[in-house]
Amino acid sequence: MSVMPRTNLSSSARTSSPAGELVPPTRVSGAQRVSASLTRRRFIAATSGLFGAGMLGSLSGCADSSSATPAGGAKTPAELTPPSTAGTVSVSDAPEVADLKFGIIALTDCSPIVIAHEKGLFKKYGINSTVMKGASWAAIRDSLTNGDLHATHMLIGMPLASTMGLLGSPKKPMVVPWLLNRNGQAITLKASFKGKVTNDPKALKPFVDEAKAKGTPLTFAMTFPPGTHAMWMRYYLAAGGIHPDKDVSLATVPPPQMVANMKVDKMDGFCVGEPWNARAISDGIGFTSITTQEMWPDHPEKVCAFTAEFAEKYPKTVKAVLKALHEASIWLDNLDNRPEQAEIVSAASYINCPKEIILGRLQGHYDMGDGRSVQDKNYMIFHDRNCNYPQLKYATWWLSQFRRWGMVEGTPDYDGIAKQVMRPDLYEEAMKEIGFVHGGANAEPEKFFDGGVFDPADPEKYATSFAINSLK
Repeated sequence: MSVMPRTNLSSSARTSSPAGELVPPTRVSGAQRVSASLTRRRFIAATSGLFGAGMLGSLSGCADSSSATPAGGAKTPAELTPPSTAGTVSVSDAPEVADLKFGIIALTDCSPIVIAHEKGLFKKYGINSTVMKGASWAAIRDSLTNGDLHATHMLIGMPLASTMGLLGSPKKPMVVPWLLNRNGQAITLKASFKGKVTNDPKALKPFVDEAKAKGTPLTFAMTFPPGTHAMWMRYYLAAGGIHPDKDVSLATVPPPQMVANMKVDKMDGFCVGEPWNARAISDGIGFTSITTQEMWPDHPEKVCAFTAEFAEKYPKTVKAVLKALHEASIWLDNLDNRPEQAEIVSAASYINCPKEIILGRLQGHYDMGDGRSVQDKNYMIFHDRNCNYPQLKYATWWLSQFRRWGMVEGTPDYDGIAKQVMRPDLYEEAMKEIGFVHGGANAEPEKFFDGGVFDPADPEKYATSFAINSLK
């Protein structure tokens, strides 16, 4: 089941404009403010445009990955002169492509891309960035596939599905050299379940069974079938003895439309990233049953993805992006900066949500909306605890869930696909070039709230061990 997005949902573009391009006169370029400090309170001007699913190609200056603008026009990489604000970029490190378009969805975890843009960090590493907000994850995927975007905020499962050609995704190899964040998602239930269900999905099962018996199954929404929110929702329901493919109806809804759809009683619960769980509480229509970090502490969430073709052709450009994201992520994990983060990303061209609603959960303050209150140490992080390293085991876990839920037939090539998509080599090269010592690869088992343990050394055994499954 899919709840269709409103046809007039708009998206925006914000551009780090080089000299000669239009910039609103009341605000100044972020690159002019970034020298020694990242803590100044003013931020970049924005120009607005519109695009939705399938419309990115109509924007002036959009190009596919094979025709992205080479830095310096016709110059070769060895002739490039870095921008004046990019003093740390040597000629040999200069990106092969200067003008990049980045995709985001209206979620708090788009912040590393937004901050790298607004604080002039992409510019510092030779990238002229444009940030474009998409209407849905499908729009973001299609725009990366066809080259209208060069890099994008993505659910970690999406590059895997696209590489494999699963669940309606055109087969297009993609790579993940950077994890944007961990934690910070939740499962929201409608207000009528208050006092009846808290964080144990088993308490939800009697209501599911009753609705199913009446021929009106409960509806739960997620944001994209192979994505994180779909897997969190499926795992949560199954942990409560509820089969997500047989006992309830699953709907696909873009993140910013979750609250609106719950308001008109189109769903009984949803899984989405912040700030939309907090917004449901603010609007009095729902409450948080459980956070995803309670289900799996420090779980992977969003990534910065590229097509494999782009990464192969322009490796210095990819590494320049990673270096900028690194600086942005360090800035974001200084909690003193989170009020400014909330202010910046709250803009209509980014999340379009009051900064007060965004800020609380960024600081670990969780009002669950049903009388429970938590100061959560596992709030959303962007850099700490080796957050950004593209661990192979995370791709392997996703593949195990594709297997569990019948999204693939038979045993997938766990190791081969994980190594094709996750690119720690690019991450390690970029971090070595800036002298950052990361935490390296980790193949330790992962533990879940229901007692489950994932051993990345034997993903097939894990995938086939669940009593509730849709194995094919």
